[in-house]
Amino acid sequence: MQHYAYWTERSYKRSFGLRMLGFALGLLVLIAPVYAQEVLRIPYVADIGTFDPDNGFEVGGISAINNVYEGLVDYEPGSTRIVGLLAKSWEISDDGLTYTFHLVDGVKFHDGTPFNAAAVIQAFERRRDGGLILSYFLANVKDMRAPDDSTVVLTLGHPQPSFLDTLSSPWGPKIISPVALAEHDNGDFATTWLNEHAAGTGPFKLAEFKRGQRYVLERNDDYWGDKPFFRQIQISVVPDISQQILQLQAGTIDAVPIDYPFAQLTSLPGGLEITAAPSMIPYYLFVKPNSPLDDAEVSKAVLTAINPALWVKDAFGEFASVSRSVYPNVMLDPVNPIRFPTDFEAAKAAIARHGGVNLTIGLYSAAPSYGRIADLMIAQLALIGVKATAYVLPAGAAYTLKDDPNPPDLLLTIAGPDAAHPESQARAFFTRNGSLNFFGQVLPEADAVVDRAGQLIDVKGRDALYERAGQMYFDAGIVIPLVDVNDVVVHAKGLKDLGLRPVNPPGNIDFATVRWGP
Repeated sequence: MQHYAYWTERSYKRSFGLRMLGFALGLLVLIAPVYAQEVLRIPYVADIGTFDPDNGFEVGGISAINNVYEGLVDYEPGSTRIVGLLAKSWEISDDGLTYTFHLVDGVKFHDGTPFNAAAVIQAFERRRDGGLILSYFLANVKDMRAPDDSTVVLTLGHPQPSFLDTLSSPWGPKIISPVALAEHDNGDFATTWLNEHAAGTGPFKLAEFKRGQRYVLERNDDYWGDKPFFRQIQISVVPDISQQILQLQAGTIDAVPIDYPFAQLTSLPGGLEITAAPSMIPYYLFVKPNSPLDDAEVSKAVLTAINPALWVKDAFGEFASVSRSVYPNVMLDPVNPIRFPTDFEAAKAAIARHGGVNLTIGLYSAAPSYGRIADLMIAQLALIGVKATAYVLPAGAAYTLKDDPNPPDLLLTIAGPDAAHPESQARAFFTRNGSLNFFGQVLPEADAVVDRAGQLIDVKGRDALYERAGQMYFDAGIVIPLVDVNDVVVHAKGLKDLGLRPVNPPGNIDFATVRWGP
């Protein structure tokens, strides 16, 4: 009996255990989707160089940084409208020199330090005075004051109507915990520590930084604003787009933020969908001095052949439009758009009179879009007798072309601005001292128009002058605008409110707004 009782008790325990196991598995089935919904899995094609918001021009990872750190103002998602962030309101003096910001109450940094005006001043001084890469954003700020804990007063050296756009830029100044700055300043303004650590006020905290492998953001449950949908953002480094696509189809990541082949967008597998939004992603050709295009007849013939209206659909389908000026279409709607000549017979005759023309096109990147555009233009140029070749420039070589003894005749590159104001486009790419004036081309009379435009507050008058200067740069053969490409993210069905902003580099999902939805 005892033997029998023993096995009966054992059988009962085994049966009870199986029932409990089944119950637990059932719970897991119910819990797993909930857990998965709380975690967003995003791949990056390139590693994050630094998480320091003041000391690196991050592109692919800017949304991660901007969900950990915040500035005074920001661009509204899907728009170039400036809205308050850590500043709830502001005033600008009549002379355009003094900006007074009134700060949001009750904000704390991730390390528990209270946010106040003194923290803003310290963070801004670090960027402006620390010799950091992005110091130029505040170069015109001559004085900073905090009359009380909730007010910041910035005084400019000269009127700068683009100043609020500068502060709203994805790379604009962010506020860092003053305690963290003090604790980790080893004579380097805490740059070493901030490369891989963070202490901001944003909706997410940096929880894990494994260089070249993965990054994890955790929701800031003490955030002063609206709480994000996702509890955690898991970011993996997956340089190969084909691997990203396979992972997306297998359900191990939730989106391919950039570089999904445009040719495949019309036949996505089931379970995937597209979010596309207007963006400031214009592809341009910059022209070197003393190129074959210095000849007006050759230039007109080449423009006829490469007219982007002839190939934009082949390259990007419905996700791009012909550029209307030397500024992104979202930034400026020109009264008189740039026009390309269309007489192919005249173009062929012109090239024949010159005994044939050879052109080299340097590609800023090996990304598929560059090669696709180049191939299409080369085919078009062949139709008029121009022999063109293209090659991918070494990393960073585009920034040294003005000193290159043998540069390409044309540089194909994306020319996206820092901010939504035309000043940021003109000053960076076209004027004499522009940091991205790739070939160092100079047109003083156009620069003078840009100078005048930069002083105007009236948008209509301002844009008219910027448009005139842009036409001058184009007519002088300095830059050839081609196409503006949408920001296109391929993701699992049901992912909503990606928060894409026109000024942001492509694929930068706003982790604070994105969610699962019907």
